[in-house]
Amino acid sequence: MGNMQRSLFRKYFSVCCSIVLMSIVVLGIIFMVFAAQYFREDKLGALEKNAEYAAELTQNHIVSVNGTYQIVDYNSSLTSSWVPMAKAMNADIYLANLSGDVLLCTHRSNCSHKVYGIDKEIIQQVEENGIYTEVGKMGEIYKSSYYTVGVPMYLTDGRVAGVVFASSSAQGLTDFMSEIFKMFLLSALVMMVVTFALVYIVTGNLVRPLQEMVKATESFAKGDFTVRVPVNERDEIGKLSMAFNNMATSLAQQETVRRSFIANVSHELKTPMTSIAGFIDGILDGTIPPEKERHYLSIVSDEVKRLSRLVRSMLNIAKIEAGEMKLKPTVFDVNEVVLSSIFTFEQTIDAKHLEIKGLDAGKIMVEADEDLIHQVVYNLLENAVKFVNEGGYIEVSYTVDPKRTYINIKNSGEGIPKDEISKVFDRFYKTDRSRSIDKTGVGLGLHIVRSIVNLHQGEVIVRSVEGEYCEFSFSVATAPKALSKQAKPISAREV
Repeated sequence: MGNMQRSLFRKYFSVCCSIVLMSIVVLGIIFMVFAAQYFREDKLGALEKNAEYAAELTQNHIVSVNGTYQIVDYNSSLTSSWVPMAKAMNADIYLANLSGDVLLCTHRSNCSHKVYGIDKEIIQQVEENGIYTEVGKMGEIYKSSYYTVGVPMYLTDGRVAGVVFASSSAQGLTDFMSEIFKMFLLSALVMMVVTFALVYIVTGNLVRPLQEMVKATESFAKGDFTVRVPVNERDEIGKLSMAFNNMATSLAQQETVRRSFIANVSHELKTPMTSIAGFIDGILDGTIPPEKERHYLSIVSDEVKRLSRLVRSMLNIAKIEAGEMKLKPTVFDVNEVVLSSIFTFEQTIDAKHLEIKGLDAGKIMVEADEDLIHQVVYNLLENAVKFVNEGGYIEVSYTVDPKRTYINIKNSGEGIPKDEISKVFDRFYKTDRSRSIDKTGVGLGLHIVRSIVNLHQGEVIVRSVEGEYCEFSFSVATAPKALSKQAKPISAREV
């Protein structure tokens, strides 16, 4: 797992560093291209200005002799104007006639301009376009690359008399780009060191919660659900950490429920099975006399029925939670279900001298799974009959609205303590008082009630006042057109 953590950190760090490095490289290439273009345009622009100025100065030395134009006093021109400009720019300035012959040049010795001359195509381009620019060797004049600009020199009548060229070595660009590259490289190295350090820190902070989650999952695998991931931020990682902690809390609760469920099931199964085994062994080995065998066999029968109820209840809960319990909704009279369920407790009701209220409410039509709702009503009535006080009452009432019908079952008696109301629907939960009264129950009845009602998209609530009463209320869907058959919503308390 540690390798996975390091691998994740390494991958994220490598990706970020690669992106930064690639960005710097691309930025450097773009910067160098723009710098070279700027240097080239700036150099050519300077050469053009100087060539134009040289052409302007040279025009003053052109005179007409016998119908031809000649340049006079050119040495003075070169000395006073061209040479200083050429030195200032480290360039060559030279004049060519329209035939390409170089007439004047600032090159000091062995002038290659006069030896090779200028290509006539270049002269034609100047005449046609008014300017010529080149980064090259000007044919065979230069041995290395030069920046060259050519501009026309006009006569007084506007005709082109020649072309003034200004050429400067391109080695300056190489030196300039070399210096620029060194500065950029130094800046990029400093920036990369700082950026990589920041990426390392940020990556560590991003991966750390994931590493803590991995450690927590390792603890979960060992059964320890107490580990939590610190939540330091409110971003996506923080939300993930919060969700992870909520999941851990849920798992811890489920583990507690699971262990409690296993312990309760084991206890509930062990008690009747021990009794059954003891009584049967007593009958078989003769410990129990023959005249009492029937009595103990009836106890064994009750315990077997208790086991059967426990298994059936557990199977129903398992089906509901697994989503295997499919509803078969029908329209039926829920009051009829209540009446039929009450009749099954007739002997107990008579023995406790109970008063039953609200049975004359008439038809209360609902739409639900009749068998499951019958189980809900039976469990709630069974609970009421068990805990109602001697000579007390059980009251059934209904409240009907266009969407939901509420069935309320209330019994007088001691009620449920406030601190235990929220727990009565938990599996295997029994209040201290019910443990002494209900010897045969297993604490699954109310849990099944809530599960079935939830399956019907309803709700079940309990209201209780200690020493006075306890009331359970659950809701199901009102049957279509049920209200149209009644003058107003029914409440059996009004009867």
